[in-house]
Amino acid sequence: MEMKTVLIREYGSNDVVEVTDVLRPEPAAGEVLVKVHAAGVNPIDWKIRGGAGERMGMTLPIRLGSEVVGTIETCGAGVSQFQKGDAVFGMVPSGAFSQYAVINADHLVLKPKNLSVVEAAAIPLAGTTAWQALFDEAKLSAGQRLLITNSSGGVGSLAIQFAKARGAHVTAVASGRNEKFVRDLGADHFIDYTRQAFEEIATDMDVVLDTMGGEVYHRALRTLKKGGKMITVVAFPQDEAERYGVSAKRSFTVPNALSLREIARLVEAGKVTPYVDAVLPFADVRDALAISEAGRTRGKIVLTVPE
Repeated sequence: MEMKTVLIREYGSNDVVEVTDVLRPEPAAGEVLVKVHAAGVNPIDWKIRGGAGERMGMTLPIRLGSEVVGTIETCGAGVSQFQKGDAVFGMVPSGAFSQYAVINADHLVLKPKNLSVVEAAAIPLAGTTAWQALFDEAKLSAGQRLLITNSSGGVGSLAIQFAKARGAHVTAVASGRNEKFVRDLGADHFIDYTRQAFEEIATDMDVVLDTMGGEVYHRALRTLKKGGKMITVVAFPQDEAERYGVSAKRSFTVPNALSLREIARLVEAGKVTPYVDAVLPFADVRDALAISEAGRTRGKIVLTVPE
């Protein structure tokens, strides 16, 4: 049986992205076949398309997409936690932009009942990234002061809510047009980086969550108090942090049902709500990648997948 998927056969611009027919995969032991209803779009998707796939050890052709929501179609041997028809969400190494995806059953959890399919697609990768950075790496706790760069993006907008649920004080950095958005998410303090040098205003931070890298990463180190922690999901720290008397670490997102289950509990308790900026049909994947690459997305972009 065939299905439609999004793949690249070479690296380059969006011109190399194609929607094509391939054979539908079958789950091996410990895996499930998921009928995909929606998939989140993330910066890693266009970065892979642009050549990061080679640096990550991926082999062409590459099926794009890593954030999936759907229903269980079939279960491989040894899978007992799910059954056909269960609504689930989670992460997959590649191939989320497909009508069907084979996924390790341990990387999925049941979709929160109070979220639509589209809303749920905004969580798995972005949410797991924020969760693991804040709590597994930074050990963020109640009363600590947190600064988030690009607080209005997919990772940042969820990180605000996670941190507030934990009882932290959040300083959000974003452009002025997003002030109301991030304050409504719970941010205690807002800095418009287009009007002010955020590192001259924010001080004595216990933790910085960096989602920007580059110059922003270097400037954000200055906002930490002595002994503070910089956790970045994009930069590769060198020795610079030592000059400021702080630590810096790269957080690598790992598919983990435990993290996702904790997030789902907060969602079901009404403490976390994902924000979807744009919803596009599967066929418009090139447009979705272009919007993401432009870097002005508030929350997430989601693709809906046809029957």
